[in-house]
Amino acid sequence: MSTEQQHSAARLVDRRPTISGTEIVATLVPPRQFDHASFESYRPDPNHPSQAEARDLLQAFAGTGAPVARGGGLFGFGRKKPAAPVETPKPGVYLDGGFGVGKTHLLAATWHATAGRKYFGTFIEYTALVGALGYAGAVGVLQGARLICIDEFELDDPGDTMLMTRLIGDLTSTGSKIVATSNTPPNALGEGRFAASDFMREIQAMSDRFRTIRIDGVDYRQRDIEGDARVLEPDAYRFALADVAAAGERMTDDDFAELTAHLATVHPSAYSGLLTGVDCIGIRDVHELTDQSAALRFVAFIDRVYDAQIPIRATGLSLTSIFGGGMIDGGYRKKYLRCISRLNALTASETAA
Repeated sequence: MSTEQQHSAARLVDRRPTISGTEIVATLVPPRQFDHASFESYRPDPNHPSQAEARDLLQAFAGTGAPVARGGGLFGFGRKKPAAPVETPKPGVYLDGGFGVGKTHLLAATWHATAGRKYFGTFIEYTALVGALGYAGAVGVLQGARLICIDEFELDDPGDTMLMTRLIGDLTSTGSKIVATSNTPPNALGEGRFAASDFMREIQAMSDRFRTIRIDGVDYRQRDIEGDARVLEPDAYRFALADVAAAGERMTDDDFAELTAHLATVHPSAYSGLLTGVDCIGIRDVHELTDQSAALRFVAFIDRVYDAQIPIRATGLSLTSIFGGGMIDGGYRKKYLRCISRLNALTASETAA
């Protein structure tokens, strides 16, 4: 492929998607990779019993399994004479655990198993909905839903935290159930980032509404993948562009610096709009990021790429080595590690098949 042909490929930086409140509501369903997620298709690791315990509790919470007894341990196990089985008295369940242990699968399985009106979205999508419709408008849309699923409850701003805890309070007070996932338990959200007393007060209010389940395990994305994200030489990258085009599919072609700058001009809730019709993403001249804001935007972008299961081909520095300046050891460590795990999977050779 010639240089002229390479630069005629579609570019993400040429797209400027926006999203309305109505469009956000329409997208509040599980990512397509979880279209068929169920409790039956979840495969708990026998070396980590908490995975099966979490599945059973959520199945009872959704009303499709035997109720789980309370007391005598995290999930009511370990009692010699358990009390009569009862459903958790709290309106919410909070899945805490490392990345790649199946939390989103279980969240989607709960959504699929629940009848009636229900919503599934990321923390960013719900805060964007409030931004688009106003608080009262968002409550009006969500209120009365039987189930609200909140994925990736990871906090970047105490204002968003207070907003979401208020929303959860208003929704649970009218009968909605909440299931949320995160890599950090409620009483530690914001740890290493903010220490304001009002922030911690809001965290406690949220924690009181949730029954927390800790899920242990090994990142399933890394079980068959070792080392850094795959890097292509420039010639191999050009061949990848040609091969995808020859297959009648669309591979975008962007410079890494231009792409990260462009992400600042698009609201994270609209990042999925950048990916419409894209079959493979090409990124040239990847380099280290030292600006935390740019890094967090790229993390949010990769979350949407991973949801869409779009493979990535890249040149330059390995994408799993881009978080520099000590960021990987800071307050957003788990968020960066989750992104690295996803980047490793998205650049693996078999992903692009």
